[in-house]
Amino acid sequence: MTDSQVTPSFRLAYVPGVTPTKWVRIWNERLPDVPLTLVPVSPGEAFELLRGGGADAGFVRLPVDRTDLSAIPLYTETTVVVIPKDHVIAAVDEVTAGDLADETVLHPLDDTLPWESLSGKTSLPGKAANERPATTADAIELVAAGIGVLVVPQSLARLHHRKDLTYRPLTEAPESRVALSWPEDATTDLVEDFIGIVRGRTVNSSRGRTQTPPAASAADQSKRKSPDKGAARRKPTAGKPTGKPTGKTGKPAGKSGKSARGGSGGSGGASKGGKRGKPGRRS
Repeated sequence: MTDSQVTPSFRLAYVPGVTPTKWVRIWNERLPDVPLTLVPVSPGEAFELLRGGGADAGFVRLPVDRTDLSAIPLYTETTVVVIPKDHVIAAVDEVTAGDLADETVLHPLDDTLPWESLSGKTSLPGKAANERPATTADAIELVAAGIGVLVVPQSLARLHHRKDLTYRPLTEAPESRVALSWPEDATTDLVEDFIGIVRGRTVNSSRGRTQTPPAASAADQSKRKSPDKGAARRKPTAGKPTGKPTGKTGKPAGKSGKSARGGSGGSGGASKGGKRGKPGRRS
């Protein structure tokens, strides 16, 4: 099978917390002949997957190394603190970093929040745990066990939802930004198509690739070229009056239907034959 005979496909990677359902649905509507395969990947492995050709594009969390990868920032997530439902913090609507000063704040190894400051030290609020959990999922289990609290993007708190846990927005904390990324030297037509979908372009947008509209049928072309026969029937026929009937002089006839010569109104307007006089003498 030659390259030209290979059925095109598109592989889309996504990190935990990102829900690509909406964009996948639009893709299937616009390109039904090109199957899209979802590739779940951890945040730490996403960039190597793209570089290695394991996916054509992917939803990742910033920052992105722009040396060989392109990226389009999409949205910024709210940062929240995950706590047990019976925790004292659950009584408030919003939490500040100072409210966590006496709390053990877990810091999983796969954390994507940019806590590190310019000095290279973490600015994580609260008290650090003795060990860092391997994953966010492991940290959630520790929160449920009462070991500490966890600060994550809101989508991850929803992803790992448990009935015995809740979360509250955390101010004075870094935020996670989600972006669409792909290898810069592999910006294919299909990648351009997906970029257009993510950016909300319509099918007929002038930017990116667009679908070629179907050719007009012969019947449609004939219909556009044929003159309007009805218009010819509506055209006045030569020689027929198009307005009110007129007399011999060309002036409109009176309401009584008499011609201008036999009109009855006005002095001097009647002819001699129209005068009323004495009856003639009998012979």
